[in-house]
Amino acid sequence: MPEIPAVSRRLVLGGALATGALAAGIGSAQSAAAATDATTAVQEAAVPRRRAGQKSMVDVPYAVHGTVRVGVIGLGNRGNGMTSGWSVVPGCQVTAVCDIRADRAKRVADNLVASGKPRPAEYGGSDDSYAQMLRRDDIDLVYIATPWEFHYEQGKAALLAGKHVIVELPIATELEELWDLVDTSERTRRHLMLAENCSYGRNELAMLKMAHEGLFGDVTNGHGGYLHDLRALLFSDTYYTDAWRRRWHTRSTASFYAMHGLAPIAAAMDINRGDRMTVLRATATEPKGLADYRERFVPKSHPSWNETYINGDLVTCLIDTAKGRVIRAEHDVSSPRPYSRINTLAGSRGIFEDYAGVDSAGGGRIYVEPDHGGHAWRDFGAYRKEFDHWLWKKIGDDAANNGGHGGMDYVLQWRTVQLMRAGLVPDIDVYDSAAWCAPVPLSVKSLALGGRPVAIPDFTRGSWVNLRMGLDSRATDMPPVA
Repeated sequence: MPEIPAVSRRLVLGGALATGALAAGIGSAQSAAAATDATTAVQEAAVPRRRAGQKSMVDVPYAVHGTVRVGVIGLGNRGNGMTSGWSVVPGCQVTAVCDIRADRAKRVADNLVASGKPRPAEYGGSDDSYAQMLRRDDIDLVYIATPWEFHYEQGKAALLAGKHVIVELPIATELEELWDLVDTSERTRRHLMLAENCSYGRNELAMLKMAHEGLFGDVTNGHGGYLHDLRALLFSDTYYTDAWRRRWHTRSTASFYAMHGLAPIAAAMDINRGDRMTVLRATATEPKGLADYRERFVPKSHPSWNETYINGDLVTCLIDTAKGRVIRAEHDVSSPRPYSRINTLAGSRGIFEDYAGVDSAGGGRIYVEPDHGGHAWRDFGAYRKEFDHWLWKKIGDDAANNGGHGGMDYVLQWRTVQLMRAGLVPDIDVYDSAAWCAPVPLSVKSLALGGRPVAIPDFTRGSWVNLRMGLDSRATDMPPVA
């Protein structure tokens, strides 16, 4: 493929990092002006001042950990599977497990022992069991996989207990909670990150590398989201404990879970690393899908017949960035359709679209100049091979054998442990996590205003102008296990 005659982001970063400096001034004046223009018709989002002595966590590395000791909170479907994943990462040990249902903690501990791992301490039986677990001094990283309404409280408690934290989506559901997690991370000097496994997907990382190598030219727009027919699971009496996820559809109009597609697009656009999201507008269709499914498939004796669904089937957020890009983020779990995270990126020289059909190698299709012409899509397979991320080259086989969701769960876990054991800067930080989750509360606000635009706060407090590394990391090894 012909070389794109543009200076790639990698080369820019390479020169900056070789001298030990951030590319702090690159485009900062222009970007700041663009950010101002983008929000002229929108009231600026409030940015609370840091307390005395509170400092940014941007580019703060982990302390070196010989072994990463993990405590798990929440042992339902997700927590149970991920606990097994943590236990097989080199240099990682699950030292404690917790669930409000004590039998789950025992079952998970039994499973770890049966697989040849040390037995973790067990906590459960009460609402504050997790707080008891957090008092332990043999936990370095807390992984939280409870229902959404508990993420903020438990994540903050883990930070205050001196632990690093990784939280399933979203890290919080309210704007003030997102800010509080940012501030608590800065005050405690502990990292909190969103467990965004899709950011480590093979296609997503290849797309990121292609964008940063200039294959799409100037990136202008992207499209991501979470389109997943969950109707059968939402009405299951066993899958989501106490029907917690279905009940969110009775009490909120939010775009609950678009981060799976939004985060990879944001990474490819260098959000918080040279650009930032500035304005959001939301629209929603009528809530028809869940009620229709219930009418056709759910017995009248089922408790769901006492519920009224208010969350739109398809919630769409249009997001502007400081550099004039546009992101479309969608969420729909109530409609009959094949699974998709959409995963589309476009620019002045071409476009990539994922989930293009089962006959396409790698699941995607591509059209880039000067490689292609004739207005015809081409197969993505050769490009994924050429731009495969080093993580997948290094541990792809292990990921396939040890992790769910096509292996990206294990890649997320392996990389998190490697970062902590090697004392490196996290790929995903608290600012990324807050920004990616901000559409949850902001979609509610925009919808309440009839779809009018609302400002997205700058969680970095100005550091977004600095070009810096993230998921586009350099290849490094896992430190040897003693």
